[in-house]
Amino acid sequence: MSTSSVPRSPAARDYPLEQIAASIQDERRRVSVLGEVRELVFGAQDGLVSTLAVVAAVVGASSDNRAVLVAGLAAAVAGIFSMAVGEYMGSKSQDEIFDWHLDDERREVVERPAEAEAEVAWLFMEEGMPADDAREVARLVARHPDSLLATMVAKELGLTSALGRETVGSPLRGALVMGGAFAGGALVPVLPFLFAEGEGALVLATLSTGGVLFAIGAVKARWTARSWWASGLEILSLAGFAGILGYLFGTVLPTLLGVGGW
Repeated sequence: MSTSSVPRSPAARDYPLEQIAASIQDERRRVSVLGEVRELVFGAQDGLVSTLAVVAAVVGASSDNRAVLVAGLAAAVAGIFSMAVGEYMGSKSQDEIFDWHLDDERREVVERPAEAEAEVAWLFMEEGMPADDAREVARLVARHPDSLLATMVAKELGLTSALGRETVGSPLRGALVMGGAFAGGALVPVLPFLFAEGEGALVLATLSTGGVLFAIGAVKARWTARSWWASGLEILSLAGFAGILGYLFGTVLPTLLGVGGW
């Protein structure tokens, strides 16, 4: 078979730059969405599980629906602010740490460019690139300070691009997403107590919470390599364990403390 009949693999220059740019922008948007999915899943899970545990504990200790509603709503409101503030402060602190490291690496590129080039060459060699190739690539990259800085930040520190954090959401947006997701999740185990009482309402709350948790796990599997049912069952089993502990805590603790009811 003649080698001329073998299809030629496309070279890098064969790909239109517009196509590559569009593909990269699409990947960046996808990563940005995944960050919000994490906040949605985490907030909703925590709202569902923690509030169900609270209402289960109160039902175990008291037959008064008002006590259950007050405890559930109080836990929900406290959780909303706690999760939102925690997400805001965590993201803000992460950004501040990122900026500090970025400024430090930028000074190195400006004041000690040869050292920065040598570090990049070593980082390429650490990944398995031959020494001569690594030094040549580092030399070419070092001709462009912005690219040198971005390479150092990404490879040395494991941070996102030094030229902009398009894929990282703002702390305020993350806080709003987290707080809103927690609020939506917290309502699910509380609402049944508006229409039913006692253990009957708790059964409805548990079933509805379990259904929503399973759905969250199944949807989350879309962005993972796991099957939807395994992901759903994992979240459901963990939430069920928390609910059982909460109910047992509410029934056993009052007896141990000699409290007959609320």
